[in-house]
Amino acid sequence: MSTARTVVVTGGGSGIGAAIAEAFRATGSRVVVLDRTPSPHSITVDVGEEVSVVAGFAAARAELGSIDILVNSAGLLTESPLQDMSLARWQETITVDLTGVFLCCREVVADMRANKWGRIINISSQLGIKGGTGLSHYSAAKAGVIGMSKSLALEVAGDNVLVNCIAPGPIETPLVEGISEDWKAAKRRELPLGRFGTPAEVAPVALLLASDPGGNLFVGQTLGPNSGDVMQ
Repeated sequence: MSTARTVVVTGGGSGIGAAIAEAFRATGSRVVVLDRTPSPHSITVDVGEEVSVVAGFAAARAELGSIDILVNSAGLLTESPLQDMSLARWQETITVDLTGVFLCCREVVADMRANKWGRIINISSQLGIKGGTGLSHYSAAKAGVIGMSKSLALEVAGDNVLVNCIAPGPIETPLVEGISEDWKAAKRRELPLGRFGTPAEVAPVALLLASDPGGNLFVGQTLGPNSGDVMQ
């Protein structure tokens, strides 16, 4: 990145979000983390709750001023066959993994458009492209993130606000701890690389998409650091 920017990372307390936040800090950018788990170094926000999101972004703006870059990394992952899935589990996943992205995007687009510069990077999943056994709720939410990102990209690109997705494959993070070892073992056997990725291998993709000029031609794209699970 050629210029230090102001960055908000949701879900930045652990996993991919934490790695992305640290990568931006290393560029000299000023970073605010929004996370559901309280810590001394983050603003506590539940991305599925509108009131919490509004308050969290108000606090972020008070600290940063204008927000140049938003990375939506907050997420929830559970496992259940669809026929056994409760409505509550379905709705919880859609609320956090899809509605949360909508709410956070909505908080920044007006200012970015007024400033004629902005970058929104939404963390989806390769499962939003190909689906996954026992993960219909998660796959649906992540597919929704991709579709919403493309639509928002069309709405705001004329104001130099670029919206893109990263769709990682399975990554060694606390998020995957709720998935069965059988599922993970089977997935590793499917992967051409034969292994899950690490957060440090995903973070540079966010830096690319946010960079100027390196990210300037990415509009409504989905980049896939996924160990070969999806080839496009």
